[in-house]
Amino acid sequence: MIPEVTRSLLETAIDGGGLPGAALGVVDARGAAQTLVLGLAQRDPDARALTADHLFDLASLTKPLFTARELLRAVAAGSVDLDDDLGTFLPELAWMQDTPLRTRSLRQLLTHTAGLPAWAPLYTWGDAATIRARVLQEPWTMRDPGEVVYSDLGYILLGRVLERVHGRPLRDFPLDAGLTFAPEAARSVATERCAWRERMLRGEVHDENAGALGGVSGHAGLFGTLGGVLRQAELILRGGWLPAAAQDAALRPAAPGRTLTFVQAQAGWSGGSLASPLAVGHTGFTGTGLWVDHARGLAWVLLTNRVHPTRHSGFDIQGLRRAVGNTLLAPRD
Repeated sequence: MIPEVTRSLLETAIDGGGLPGAALGVVDARGAAQTLVLGLAQRDPDARALTADHLFDLASLTKPLFTARELLRAVAAGSVDLDDDLGTFLPELAWMQDTPLRTRSLRQLLTHTAGLPAWAPLYTWGDAATIRARVLQEPWTMRDPGEVVYSDLGYILLGRVLERVHGRPLRDFPLDAGLTFAPEAARSVATERCAWRERMLRGEVHDENAGALGGVSGHAGLFGTLGGVLRQAELILRGGWLPAAAQDAALRPAAPGRTLTFVQAQAGWSGGSLASPLAVGHTGFTGTGLWVDHARGLAWVLLTNRVHPTRHSGFDIQGLRRAVGNTLLAPRD
């Protein structure tokens, strides 16, 4: 299931210094799975071998695997509707401003079409309480809705919606086996020597804004093992990730190049050019990714620590992701 050419790609990336380590998992429509774990969990300050039990900082995989999934569960339970306005759940949002943000829908936030900016340095604003208050009152420059602008800010707001709907902080939500918001440092893959926190991050969220918000947010903060993330891919491929109607809605086209939860196959897509047109996937900044191709009956997960010890290595992680996807999907004799 994992061809030798795929192993060779990953070994070359590791031996050439581009990646400390990599964990690959593949599962087919029958549930047959295979995994491959290579290289190191960290190089700095000392070398430690990567194992299947190590936890990776999943970064933006938090968006589909937690935030979007929980919102669609809430829709299925009748707690929210995708076309509800953001202001329905956050009535204090921009309360002294005349802003369209209050009337943007959960659907628009999920699909990154609400018109919000992509990012802001929230971690420079102050403590977590200050950031949580200010992010609701900041006079964001809004685009017209409809254009896809990938936005961490939108998912930070969706995380706040989930907290209001369920009456508890995100870190207290139950998670599937192999996923956690409270990683043990000893079991975690190292990410980066953070210039802001002035330490090597291990078992601590890499994303600065999520770190400043206490380690968990709607856009980042989830950690997972290879087995835990591969199980999510299998549930998406074979059913059971969401109630049937909600799962169908989650994977249908919902905006240009996007479903409610994932990025669709398109030119330059991270899963490679051999995927079927309705294949879906998502990546995380730390070097993680998950892809599902229902038409081909295959799903795969590639977890790396490409930001260790620095994000500025110049390594082409997108090129590696596409190459891995193509080797897995290429016809074999």
